[in-house]
Amino acid sequence: MKLTIRVHKLYFSTDTNIDAIDIVNDYRSRFQIEFLYRDGKQHTGLNDGQARSANKLAFHFNASLTAINLAKATNWLSIPKNERKAFSMTDIKTINHNTLQLNLFFDKFGINPHSAKNKKKARELILYGTIAA
Repeated sequence: MKLTIRVHKLYFSTDTNIDAIDIVNDYRSRFQIEFLYRDGKQHTGLNDGQARSANKLAFHFNASLTAINLAKATNWLSIPKNERKAFSMTDIKTINHNTLQLNLFFDKFGINPHSAKNKKKARELILYGTIAA
């Protein structure tokens, strides 16, 4: 016997002339935008600007949010669409940090990172500490 669970969601709008599908699309978009702001606050210093003028604040906000979009584009465009997993800004930061550290070790110790033996281990070390990758 297969158990089927039904989920009901209620979406509301004060605009009585809007179609139901438009309300659903607006909520979906809002949910994605909330992830963008969360990542901006946690990872790209969205809350850390100390500027007072409108132009400087706008530049700071745009730079912070653009950094997230560039990270997403860099991550997802290199992966085929059917193989893409959930985006994690934490994983992107971890991968970049690990890559920087590993390249520093290769350089300082004179290790060839392109040998067959080192390529597999380097990939494991670059992904060390990631969740979604």
